[in-house]
Amino acid sequence: MQLAAEMIKMLTMSRKNVLRRYHCSNPEVVNKYFDQGKSVVLMSSHHNNWEWMVLSVDMQFKHHGIGVGAHNTNKVFEKLINRARTRYGDQVVFHDNVREVMAYHEENHIPAAYMILSDQSPSNVNRCYVTDFLHRKTGFIRGSEGFARKYDLPVLYYEVIKERMGKYRLDVHEICEHPNELPEGAIMQKYVELLEQTIKNHPYYWLWSHRRWKHKFE
Repeated sequence: MQLAAEMIKMLTMSRKNVLRRYHCSNPEVVNKYFDQGKSVVLMSSHHNNWEWMVLSVDMQFKHHGIGVGAHNTNKVFEKLINRARTRYGDQVVFHDNVREVMAYHEENHIPAAYMILSDQSPSNVNRCYVTDFLHRKTGFIRGSEGFARKYDLPVLYYEVIKERMGKYRLDVHEICEHPNELPEGAIMQKYVELLEQTIKNHPYYWLWSHRRWKHKFE
């Protein structure tokens, strides 16, 4: 209920109010790459209030914010929420046009922060990354690692910490600077380990209803 109320509040929140309620503790971890002319991949999850991150990334960091999501079956709701998400300059793209958008920004040297919530259940079980997660074999969408390797983008993980009702803090952790120097799957594995620790610290704030284990893996 609280998340739903905070999503509605996105329609009217001022810039000042957004930053008062939602702030990054260490933006320099991200901004240093902008200063180098580099885009970044920001990996996270459906934990605490993820929607205000989409709304505010252009305010949190120097990069242009691009949220990568999945289409909603309710097109009226999708149009409404995306209008709220993009009020302050951020951009929302979907799985069917993310490659085109990334290619445009990278080929034109426009530093962007690609926000990808990688904890949803994969649609293709034959191409996902499978590992132990919360004591179960679990499949993860591996697009974040694929994009990072293709464009040699630094990969960062951010967690959303609830400080009190309606007030959150972002803590950013570096996964890697040069993804192609790591073995295949290493980025996803590090992400899974960070996500698992986030959930163990505050399990009640994770979106457990996402049917993470609808696929069975040996």
